[in-house]
Amino acid sequence: MTRPDQTDAYQKGFDAQLVRRILHYVRPYLPLVIGGVLLALLISLASPLFALIQRHAIDAYLSPLAQGQATSRDALISGLTTTALAYMGLKVMEFALQYGFILTIGYLGQNVLRDIRADVFSKLQRLHLAYFDQNPVGRLITRVTSDVDAINQFITGGLVSLIQSTFIIVVYVVIMLTVNWRLALISFTVLPVLFLATRFFQTRLRDSFRVTRTQQAIVNSKLNENITGMLTVQLFARQKRSALDFNLSNRALLAANENSVKWFSLFMPVVAVLAQVAVALILYFAARQILGVDGVVAGAITVGTLFAFVQLSQQLFQPIQDLADVFNNLQAAMASSERIFGVLDTEEAIQDKPDAKTLPDFQGRVTFDKVWFAYDQDVTATTPDTDDRWILRGIDLDIQPGESVALVGATGAGKTSVTALVSRFYDVQRGAVKVDGVNVRDLQQHDLRKHVGVVLQDVFLFAGTIESNLTLNNPAIPHERVVEACRYVGVHDYILSLEHGYQTEVRERGATLSTGQKQLLAFARALIQNPDILLVLDEATANVDTETELRIQAALERVMRGRTSIIIAHRLSTIEHCDRIVVMRKGRIVEQGSHRQLLDKGGYYAKLHRLQYAQGDAAD
Repeated sequence: MTRPDQTDAYQKGFDAQLVRRILHYVRPYLPLVIGGVLLALLISLASPLFALIQRHAIDAYLSPLAQGQATSRDALISGLTTTALAYMGLKVMEFALQYGFILTIGYLGQNVLRDIRADVFSKLQRLHLAYFDQNPVGRLITRVTSDVDAINQFITGGLVSLIQSTFIIVVYVVIMLTVNWRLALISFTVLPVLFLATRFFQTRLRDSFRVTRTQQAIVNSKLNENITGMLTVQLFARQKRSALDFNLSNRALLAANENSVKWFSLFMPVVAVLAQVAVALILYFAARQILGVDGVVAGAITVGTLFAFVQLSQQLFQPIQDLADVFNNLQAAMASSERIFGVLDTEEAIQDKPDAKTLPDFQGRVTFDKVWFAYDQDVTATTPDTDDRWILRGIDLDIQPGESVALVGATGAGKTSVTALVSRFYDVQRGAVKVDGVNVRDLQQHDLRKHVGVVLQDVFLFAGTIESNLTLNNPAIPHERVVEACRYVGVHDYILSLEHGYQTEVRERGATLSTGQKQLLAFARALIQNPDILLVLDEATANVDTETELRIQAALERVMRGRTSIIIAHRLSTIEHCDRIVVMRKGRIVEQGSHRQLLDKGGYYAKLHRLQYAQGDAAD
């Protein structure tokens, strides 16, 4: 059952260090930032001018025209027309500024989004396999998608909006105080209440967002589990149960989103009501001054000033409301950046030393020198030998260049761990794994792994053509080598029988291919990538029929000549021809020798051989 990711539930306030790290991604696009800030400043200066133009039109032209004052009617209409044209011209300029601002900030956000996503993906490529054993795929996908997008929202809808809204508020406050400081102070009396309301709703919105993120992570993980495990779901007829289980998580996400909507729907009307309260106060006190109530000189405030103040007051509340949204984006970005930088800061447990070596004259000798190994990262060299978490216990094994060695034993004996350590997918806690006498820790990973061809039992094929899967999109590999390798493994004729041959599209994970066909393609892929070097096979014939197995066996006999080969197979008949058979039990080597020697010895291997053939006879 998928459990919530506790880091998805993390409440994160403002963190200057995280902001600096986000701004590090912004720095390469400094011209866009400067352009965006300048455009925001110009928009801030232009926005209040509309109210001032309206004030001028009312006081200078409309009021005298309505009151029939001595000024020429044509002159009033001409002035009003000029003012209207200036208003429209300013609107056109505002449109251009807004267009440029949105375009600039959009480009900035998308470029930063690309860079962060690329860094996270690159980091995931470098992390050791144990990290992926401990972190569900759905959670990692959330890091690269939703969490990165939250940072993009912070930059485009948060950071720059913070600058723009601050500019607008300052400009509006200065203009309102300049036009009429008394009315300005009256309208500002609502701001403390707005501040308290914003703080109240900000806390609720933050909490609801936190719950929403947690439930979203659960839904993503369940979706990933059910899609990747669809064969199991359908095989055991768990569709209804899986749908019910997903529906429960989906409803929990719905409830969390509804809670967010509830608080947000309350927040907006509260801001709107407070804005109207400010307008009501302005109307009341301005009207008293216009009418000369309580000894105030009539006409101290013009109708145009009153109209402009109503407009300015309403427009002042919009950037204040935007700032509340900025704070929500900020907290979302802080929580997301905490998780993203958590991935980027993850220690690369398997990494090259500064003076890592290469093997220019690769021979193919593999040595296990008193190797103790456990997948659990908490196990160290000082962990007692009796601890059940040890997978390999004091393995001593020396495989000579060109020698073919088979590893056999019950499930859990540690056979696959041996092959993983040769490629240095994991590091041992004690002892050393050596290739050509050099500790694999001292070798460059890329150089080591280009010499190691691996064919796994669970073959993974990428979306693309058959040839792109075989070459892994390496343009340096000629088509002729691909065809030659496919002929070796006996899959060439099958590929040619397809409509588009080697250019036939392979669906995700090779869904249209049989297990045997995928196994043969994986075998050919290993040969193409590593034509003259060490070949490691991990139960490559475990899930194929007898005819396909014989085809693989024929290819194996050819490609194993002169190559160091480590073979793991459940079917003991497939490894009888190997130079040496190493028998493993509970993480230790209990026997080794040729097939005939081990049978004559009558030990554990002979017992496994009798049991397997007895099962085969019973099946017949």
